[in-house]
Amino acid sequence: MKKRFLSVAAGVLAVSAMLAGCGGSGATKNESSADNQSSAAESKTDTPAASGDALRLINGKIEIDEQLKKVAAKYKEKTGQEVVIESLGGGVNIQGQIKSYKAADNMPDIFVIGGDGDYANWTDAVADLSDTEFAKNTDFAYKDKASGKVVGFPYAVEGYGITYNADILEKAGIDPASLTNYEAFKAAFEKLDGMKDELGIQAVASVAAESGQMYWSTGNHLFGYYYTGGLDRGDTKYFDMAMKGELDDKRLGEFADMTELLFKYADPQVLISGTYDDQLALWAQGKTAFVTQGNWIDPSLPTYNVTFKTGLLPLAFTKDNMTKILADCPSWWCVYKDGKNVDGAKAFLDYLATDAEAQEILVKEAGMISPYKSSTIEPGTPLALSLKKYVDAGETSSWSWSNMPEGLAQNALGLVFESFAKGDITKEQFVTMMKSTMAEYIAQNKK
Repeated sequence: MKKRFLSVAAGVLAVSAMLAGCGGSGATKNESSADNQSSAAESKTDTPAASGDALRLINGKIEIDEQLKKVAAKYKEKTGQEVVIESLGGGVNIQGQIKSYKAADNMPDIFVIGGDGDYANWTDAVADLSDTEFAKNTDFAYKDKASGKVVGFPYAVEGYGITYNADILEKAGIDPASLTNYEAFKAAFEKLDGMKDELGIQAVASVAAESGQMYWSTGNHLFGYYYTGGLDRGDTKYFDMAMKGELDDKRLGEFADMTELLFKYADPQVLISGTYDDQLALWAQGKTAFVTQGNWIDPSLPTYNVTFKTGLLPLAFTKDNMTKILADCPSWWCVYKDGKNVDGAKAFLDYLATDAEAQEILVKEAGMISPYKSSTIEPGTPLALSLKKYVDAGETSSWSWSNMPEGLAQNALGLVFESFAKGDITKEQFVTMMKSTMAEYIAQNKK
């Protein structure tokens, strides 16, 4: 079986390498759940053209288009400065669109990037934002790695690990605050599994590992904890190793233990063939105690009439305690350095970060977590509130997975997770295959 899998993987890798040679971006899209599930989102083509003196902002988070336009209107009332919001989403190739604007000498004043891969296209085109007020007020700004200068404005924070049903845990006598390492999770999972009938649950956890649709949940999000789980923000030592084709044996072994635990106590049908909707519905209907998703599921909870208490926990896979949750920005806004009003663009970004009314709209109405220390606006949804406690306490680790080579999760890592979930490989083979798959993919996708 292992030989068959490696043969298939090798074929996939070969195709991926060929595609990369034909113009791949070099980095995966920053795939948050909201980005993956917003199939109905479309570009806002009704945006009016900017007048000669107006600022123009390209937004890639289509679901906050209305709120951004409301903030822009408030800003015009206060300052007289018009800001035109152009939101792109759905099937639009956002970076391709921005490149076409550049080629047509029609660059916006402010545009979006999703990580290192996108930024590589614009290193010579972005303004230095280090002197802004917002830059002094956040740990989530995007920085040029060579110079350390702030070049990207963070407008929101998303975070994930493992989300719990607090009512179920309370009935089982389990304090979520005690779940800070692998052994604690193992004991909790075993206890919950022995009380399924009493608790009225179908399984302990709702996990989905089918690689066709859910590779982003396993190969990006779950494996993202291997890269940076528990580490200080900016610590990328394990990710840097991986990008050389190397994985740490001890850490990978501990991660494999947690993965095995999740799969063992997951609902088997959702695990093997479930979609994102299937995974979320199982947990939201009170059929499991845990789900492996993040705060982006907040807007969906009313759909299921969720009334139980809930919160976020780090996916603490290590034997030592892990108290930091993975949290970062889904994307950043950069200022075009050759624009006609660079100072005006900076002033608008500072307004977004520091004005109470602007923050009220972005947090309360757009449902986002503010990345700014001075913001006192509390989000109104349960998982956003839970995440904000980690952010306020400085208990977050950064995302590195968003800087992986294009297709690594979709074409390689997700396949290994699926094979392990199906029981086609053992835990030991999972470790071996993760190492070999990573090494092969990195080798074949070197620039």
